[in-house]
Amino acid sequence: MKALSTIRLALMIFTVTSAGSSLAAEAWNIPHEKAVVLKGRVVDALCPLKGRCAPDCGGGKRQLGLLLADGTFRLVAKSNIDFAGSIPDLIGFCGKEIEADGLLIENPAITLFFVQGIRTDAAGSFIPAERFKADWETQHGKAEEWWRADPEANRIIAEDGPLGIKGLAPKPKP
Repeated sequence: MKALSTIRLALMIFTVTSAGSSLAAEAWNIPHEKAVVLKGRVVDALCPLKGRCAPDCGGGKRQLGLLLADGTFRLVAKSNIDFAGSIPDLIGFCGKEIEADGLLIENPAITLFFVQGIRTDAAGSFIPAERFKADWETQHGKAEEWWRADPEANRIIAEDGPLGIKGLAPKPKP
């Protein structure tokens, strides 16, 4: 009986270890989504799109993306945290090659990539793209819904309204 328990434990450890090294993107059921691993260089989005390149990818103030080996640019729109961007997860890799596991949304209107895991070594494990929340909690403390507790979002809403533009209000619900 003890041997069976030992084998079962070993299988569980193997399964968890294997799952960590081959993270597959979690489906979000967004139209046109597909799980992919993209390999490319982390770049400031304004660099390939407008030719306005900042040496440090904008120091965390600009939108980032991946420039693939074939020259395709993929805008990274979001990390794996609700309503949060991917910049905290990617900025440390500015100018470096990474592999990103995530969801590619190829909607006819726009193509976006939602990164869920990052690694620099193809043989290594993906690190979940969740840094935003840890950074936010370090700065503001724990909150069940960080986006409702965020002081900057609340300041903008108080000053400019819920859509962030003075005088612009949501349409009333019918």
